[in-house]
Amino acid sequence: MSRSPIWLTLAATLALVFFLSPAAADVVVLTEDNFEKEVGQDRGALVEFYAPWFVIQFLVFIWRFCLYCCLKCGHCKKLAPEYEKLGASFKKSKSVLIGKVDCDEHKSICTKYGVSGYPTIQWFPKGSLEPKKYEGARTAEALVEFVNLEGGTNVKIATVPSSVVVLNSDNFDEVVLDGKKDVLVEFYAPWCGHCKSLAPTYESLAAAFKNEEDVVIANLDADNYKDIGEKYGVSGFPTIKFFPKNNKDGEDYEGGRDIDSFVTFINEKCGTSRDAKGQLTSNAGLVKELDTLVKEFVTAGDDEKKALYAKIEEEAGKLTGSAARYGKIYVKAAKSSLSKGGDYAKNEIQRLERMLAKSISPVKADEFTLKKNILSAFA
Repeated sequence: MSRSPIWLTLAATLALVFFLSPAAADVVVLTEDNFEKEVGQDRGALVEFYAPWFVIQFLVFIWRFCLYCCLKCGHCKKLAPEYEKLGASFKKSKSVLIGKVDCDEHKSICTKYGVSGYPTIQWFPKGSLEPKKYEGARTAEALVEFVNLEGGTNVKIATVPSSVVVLNSDNFDEVVLDGKKDVLVEFYAPWCGHCKSLAPTYESLAAAFKNEEDVVIANLDADNYKDIGEKYGVSGFPTIKFFPKNNKDGEDYEGGRDIDSFVTFINEKCGTSRDAKGQLTSNAGLVKELDTLVKEFVTAGDDEKKALYAKIEEEAGKLTGSAARYGKIYVKAAKSSLSKGGDYAKNEIQRLERMLAKSISPVKADEFTLKKNILSAFA
């Protein structure tokens, strides 16, 4: 039996696993360009020096081939949600800055401040670039206590809102088994390390689909509610099951544990069109049958347009659920195109793009994106 070359064996062994960590919107991202503009000024600053990747180089002198194995900085990953809570807690503080530096991107800053391990947390007093290293526990509670002491503040730890629906014995049947919504359920145990690692990604998933009325991202402490876990064959943690509207026995989720895999799964199973950030994709709202009629409508003469408008209205009236909402947009767009002429769709798309470029609510962003997507068929 032939054997694989050693470098192929090593390549298989060193398969890369990548994890996404949540963005901490309330933590100031510091770079070589803005570090001294933000730190050492008129407020104290707590700075996390972190590395998104540890790189271990394996040189294999066969075929002059080099293998690189990239492993996520586990301590940085564990600190991320705690540091995000810290940032949220001091979001409104004018006397304290909570920041972070990516030492992989900005090596000169990290070298300057003697960073040799990750994560390193340092406190910079007001008006000083001489830091004091933080040596305490890496929990939000301990960090808040430290910053309050050093910065002379009295900030309470903020609770970061969760978009994950918490299930228990009282609401499980109502949320999961009522047959009205598609529900993804994570069965977890509080002590489970893999569950803790999954938590930030699962929270990001819930946030991405929080505006979908027919989709629920939920979890259940199956260590506390053992009877429910046993009912659905849960024997390890985390176990993830999908409960579609028409199948309340549930089906095992066997996809990847990264945000993109989860998002793809939900879109395919629930007929949604979201990306990992929760924004609607360019396919959102499009109805194949209506798009076919619109293609004819756009190229038809005036008399034919009226007949095709009636067909669009008729087909849209047959739609149910969220698709019925899309159908109404198609009908309105067709009616406006009839009355306002061929440039209507193009001009309206440009107006919607200007609106989307502004700071607007997620609900309005969804509304404008749906209209823009459907109008694109008329342009």
